[in-house]
Amino acid sequence: MASAGGGAGPAEPERPHPKPFLIGVSGGTASGKSTVCEKIMELLGQNEVDHRQRKVVILSQDRFYKVLTTDQKAKALKGQYNFDHPDAFDNDLMHTTLKNIVEGKTVEVPTYDFVTHSRLAETTVVYPADVVLFEGILVFYSQDIRDMFHLRLFVDTDSDVRLSRRVLRDMKRGRDLEQILTQYTTFVKPAFEEFCLPTKKYADVIIPRGVDNMVAINLIVQHIQDILNGDICKWQRGAMNGHGRTYKRPFPEQAESSNMLAAGKRSHLESSSRPH
Repeated sequence: MASAGGGAGPAEPERPHPKPFLIGVSGGTASGKSTVCEKIMELLGQNEVDHRQRKVVILSQDRFYKVLTTDQKAKALKGQYNFDHPDAFDNDLMHTTLKNIVEGKTVEVPTYDFVTHSRLAETTVVYPADVVLFEGILVFYSQDIRDMFHLRLFVDTDSDVRLSRRVLRDMKRGRDLEQILTQYTTFVKPAFEEFCLPTKKYADVIIPRGVDNMVAINLIVQHIQDILNGDICKWQRGAMNGHGRTYKRPFPEQAESSNMLAAGKRSHLESSSRPH
């Protein structure tokens, strides 16, 4: 276990914690989802805070890959297993974990080794937080999970940029170029077009160019700061018995948001009508 409490004696009952604001962050492989989340953490000053005290935490869908059979692992080591298909994820565990997080509970999440393609015995403890960023290629695919998010972000990055990033990333994981490109053309690209890209229409906010789009990032950070300052209570008034989504203030068009930032005014978030 990556983070565990010590000490003898009976465990104290867990103190109630406000239900967190859950943000889903989706986008294609190597689109910059993790980088966007990390930049948000950095701008909020949360990346240096002890994990037990953080108000904002990041959780990755990659942690919820299924345990592979011997045959599946052999295929994975040859680049012949489709990790970009919805069935590659342990969706039941993912849903249960997110449900517990939304209920303000401390949870343990799996740790996945991308070199050996296996789930490790070691887990990571995620403590209750005010805001949880859950990122992954298919976080909007399942309606049960999609409806849990209070805000949905889609990181939209050029496919050539994503491919070059993926090649560099996978080569660092010890894979050869031919295997990476074969896996991309056989599994990654078709799965993106069939499963990930269609979920873009569910996004409340689309972030072109990922972390390079600091206009969008700064607006999202301001929005999260409002939540951390107490506005989260307003969002929770619309909760429907733990199901569906809470009432959301809309998000502005990028041109409008640029004008608001330039004028030094606090932005009022209104709905995006950008075609999906």
